[in-house]
Amino acid sequence: MKNLLLLRHGKSSWDDTSLADFDRPLAPRGVKAAKRVGRELAARDWLPEQALVSPAARSRETWELVAAELPDAPSADFPRKLYDASSEDLLAQIRRVPGKVETLLLLGHNPALEELARQLASDNSDDSALARLREKFPTAALARFKFEANWKELGPGAARLTHCLRARDLG
Repeated sequence: MKNLLLLRHGKSSWDDTSLADFDRPLAPRGVKAAKRVGRELAARDWLPEQALVSPAARSRETWELVAAELPDAPSADFPRKLYDASSEDLLAQIRRVPGKVETLLLLGHNPALEELARQLASDNSDDSALARLREKFPTAALARFKFEANWKELGPGAARLTHCLRARDLG
């Protein structure tokens, strides 16, 4: 059984308008949310064996804060293609993951991340999780999927959405 965790970066700061989008850091609210998500992953024992993270500053910072809360965080890869990616680009990156990896965390940006989550969700997904995903996938939102196949076989409707968590709903 494979587990896919799709995590949107935390809320970014717009304080310094001279920064390029790629270089924007997290806002204080984003820092708090990233730590909260990391604690939730640890509490639920949803521990990734591999992390694919957008190289944008706010994504890297989100990962560092999440990883600091995990008992044994994996090192992350930062493929340039995850920044400004389409949902198809994200899926292509996931399909390259080695078969031995059971739990993968992909940390990126909307709209692609939300589009991918909606595409992957099968008909037997959890109704409340699906409703939350369809409502909105805000910053620091986490979608958890389970499926029985290899990463290279993952496609539309192939994974069961089991949870859709928003940082504001976590303790």
